[in-house]
Amino acid sequence: MPAEKVKVAVVGLGFGAEFIPIYQRHPNAECYAICQRSKEHLDQIGDQFGIQRRFTRFEDLLDIDELDAIHVVSPIVDHAWMALASLNAGKHTACTVPMATTKEDCLEIAKARKKAGKVYMMMETAVYTRELLYAKELVDSGRLGKIQFLRGSHQQNMGLPGWPNYWYGFPPMHYATHAVSPLLCLAKKRVESVVCHGSGRIQEDYIKHYNSPFAIETAIMKLRDSDLACEVTRSLFNTIRQYRESFDVYGTELSFEWEQVAGEGPVIYSGYEDAKRVEVPDYGRLLPKEIAPFTGHGVYDEEHEHTSFIQGSGHGGSHPHLAHEFIRAIIEERESAVDARTAANWTMAGVCAHESAMKNGKRIEVPQAE
Repeated sequence: MPAEKVKVAVVGLGFGAEFIPIYQRHPNAECYAICQRSKEHLDQIGDQFGIQRRFTRFEDLLDIDELDAIHVVSPIVDHAWMALASLNAGKHTACTVPMATTKEDCLEIAKARKKAGKVYMMMETAVYTRELLYAKELVDSGRLGKIQFLRGSHQQNMGLPGWPNYWYGFPPMHYATHAVSPLLCLAKKRVESVVCHGSGRIQEDYIKHYNSPFAIETAIMKLRDSDLACEVTRSLFNTIRQYRESFDVYGTELSFEWEQVAGEGPVIYSGYEDAKRVEVPDYGRLLPKEIAPFTGHGVYDEEHEHTSFIQGSGHGGSHPHLAHEFIRAIIEERESAVDARTAANWTMAGVCAHESAMKNGKRIEVPQAE
């Protein structure tokens, strides 16, 4: 049986640092160590959160027997090799998105998880936002009826300087899981095949980095063992749009659409032409009381009669839900909600979509991980 307190090392202390206080307060977890290439930043975060075990080399974590789990929040280029090394070292492994940027690496990670018999979880924020949890209630309760179609988009403008160099010219669909995953989570299906077209053109000095010319990539994804297809749109450069990470789901009884402009609120459609904006509730009630405040909506302290707020509640309040699911999967000795096979499908759907776009819309079958 796993230890009562799962010892976790957090690797990468950008937004990864937001998970530290969540693990520190989780009743079944301990933030055992942190890892960051920059010693100055490592010490700054270590001092802030009172963590003594600090590492500048990821490899040094792998031989620590008492370390149970590694949570990778590093740059995209490090996701695959770090996840593989962690699993091969017998560690439970969580990794931020995407799982990898090639089909081969996705399939290899799934094989490594199976061989290791450890928990793997892709920490996909989009399937634990307040909006997704709300839409999931509509679907699971039957109020939405039969799902007829789903649409997802992730649009951002990364043209300003200051991003790590690897981002410039990055193929849009290689980082599509924020748009893909809510659709597949709601449909409870996986992608079977994809047809994708590129549109527009990014600036020439960006194209040469990945030989990827498109400003926008839009895909139709056929779901396996289903009559459903989903539409996914992704953009990164040379396209003006307020940041949008969205999903829409259309049913026979109700439909849910993401807000068009930030702050407006999503819309529920019912009847024939009835529409109303809704205020999506917080879902901290699904979490242990120690980490519920990390959803960002605060917690009411009855004894002192005030509401307190805790930092670390990014990405739609998803962070504590992700950490909790990872820890509970380890404690309960089961696969996580976003296990290696699921993560591989969600990630490869985007990888195959970019391949399709580069082949002028050729249909690409998505490999199925074992």
